[in-house]
Amino acid sequence: MGIRVNFSGRAIRYTEEEIAVVVEAMRNADPLTQGTYMRAFESRFAAYQGVPQGSCFTTMNGCAALELSALLCRFEPGDEVVIPSHTFTASAYPYVKKGARLVWADMDLHTRVVTARSIEAVLTPRTRAVVVVHLYGYVADMPAIAALCKEHGLLLIEDAAQAIGSELEGKKAGSFGDMGIFSFHSHKNITTLGEGGMLYVRDPALAALVPALRHNGHCAFGFERADYWKPAMGNVDLPMLDDVPLQPANYCLGEVECALGAKLLERIDSINDEKRARALRFMGALADFPQLEFHREESRRHNYHLLAARMTSGPEARDSFIRAMHDEKGVKCVVQYMPLDRYDYYRRQGMGQAACPNADLFYDTMVSFPFQHWLSEEDLEYMIEASRQVLSRQG
Repeated sequence: MGIRVNFSGRAIRYTEEEIAVVVEAMRNADPLTQGTYMRAFESRFAAYQGVPQGSCFTTMNGCAALELSALLCRFEPGDEVVIPSHTFTASAYPYVKKGARLVWADMDLHTRVVTARSIEAVLTPRTRAVVVVHLYGYVADMPAIAALCKEHGLLLIEDAAQAIGSELEGKKAGSFGDMGIFSFHSHKNITTLGEGGMLYVRDPALAALVPALRHNGHCAFGFERADYWKPAMGNVDLPMLDDVPLQPANYCLGEVECALGAKLLERIDSINDEKRARALRFMGALADFPQLEFHREESRRHNYHLLAARMTSGPEARDSFIRAMHDEKGVKCVVQYMPLDRYDYYRRQGMGQAACPNADLFYDTMVSFPFQHWLSEEDLEYMIEASRQVLSRQG
């Protein structure tokens, strides 16, 4: 049969108020980048996160934020970064590009994120930084991980691309570490017209470097000018960190996207709460099928960016389930996040070895259900009933 419930590439639909904000910015923003809407979005995001003003910076996407975080790490030859093997590749390759060697940490089989124990198991004298990914929207045990990184003198970077609005012990995901990154990609619980990102930098000295790094090295002259046009409208320089020059790029986000992002912050908590309630309802409806194991979290520690499960009866049962859901029921489930050590990109660079049995097992048995915020009640109920019918037949 044809597809009735697709795995959509678009997470949300915009309200008329949000569309009006975009139109207003299109009409009136001057300039269309690096202006008042950007500053407003950064300010409101910092307030939402509970972090100091001036510590958050918009970027054209989450990967650009990761690239900036990697640049600020100032890797030296031989430096290692500990990172989950079970994550999207954008979490990892920016650090390779900036000279680090990746060391893969395993995940907890139930929560699907790394733990202090799995990180500690792969630390070496060469470890420079740890990247924690709050995958699927669930916040890892950051107090324990932060304590571990402090004990070993390591930089701690949170990839909260999927976890905006999730929180643990009253603190938002992305606010525990030295740096935090966020994504407003089309798939995320809020999206700034398909692409967008944010970088949080705790250290004010590092934060002061970001505007020039993000915008082609543009900065002010270090002297007063008698005429504003002499010698030029502005200077271009190499930002310096401990006498080491850092190469800039152009990672700016446009004013229209920033205007929309600031507006969407008014709705992110309700989007997350609605998705969590639906996820819990979905899990409850399938509770009598233990072969499909979900991660159930009733608090705001999980925003259910995605709705993923593990088929405990094995890979063949998983494949049979997805095939039946697609071919017979018209529901397109998918499998996501092959362990990165299996990809050619990392293998060709000598990073194809990992001791991550939980990540391997989860990937080989995982099912990700369509779970966009705008999924209709009728289609959600249909997906529940379709799942029940297929699971009943599998036994």
